[in-house]
Amino acid sequence: MKELNATDYEKQLIEIIKSDKYIMSILKVIENLHLNDAWVCAGLIRNKVWDILHNTVTPLNDIDVIYFDASDTSWEMEKQLENELNVLLPNQPWTVKNQARMHLKSGFNPFSSTYDGVAHFPETPTAIAVRLCNKELEIMAPYGIQDLFEMKVRPTPFYQKDSEFYSIYVERVKKKKWDEIWRSLSIEL
Repeated sequence: MKELNATDYEKQLIEIIKSDKYIMSILKVIENLHLNDAWVCAGLIRNKVWDILHNTVTPLNDIDVIYFDASDTSWEMEKQLENELNVLLPNQPWTVKNQARMHLKSGFNPFSSTYDGVAHFPETPTAIAVRLCNKELEIMAPYGIQDLFEMKVRPTPFYQKDSEFYSIYVERVKKKKWDEIWRSLSIEL
């Protein structure tokens, strides 16, 4: 069997997303909000790929929408955007986070962009985002998407064993219990 490379994984992810009408409807709604540097990230993408690789369907916890706006970092603005999304696509578990304020949650220096925020996610297969831009799918993956498809869970550089943030990574992995849901995962602890 031919070994896949980064381009193959990207093509595969794009095909998975394009063939999922539900995810595409989410991406269209986000694109129509015209938020600065807005993406859908984390669990929606990760879980979809792992579900396909495990031939299962797991419940959706939330739809993580991220954007970057340093001019209004209020929690209220995020809630307003969640309300707008609920009008556009009702009864969905929307979670909106402005990456211009998310550094406060874990004590990092301020992020400079949505990309910078995603680069600070704890695990490599979670540090992935997608969006529609002019009807084209774009993928943002600071650490690539190979770990996602190879079912490897590893800490991103900010959460390595020798960092002050390693315990956050370990706690998340244990709390999420991904290896009980998707049994083929390889989790680095």
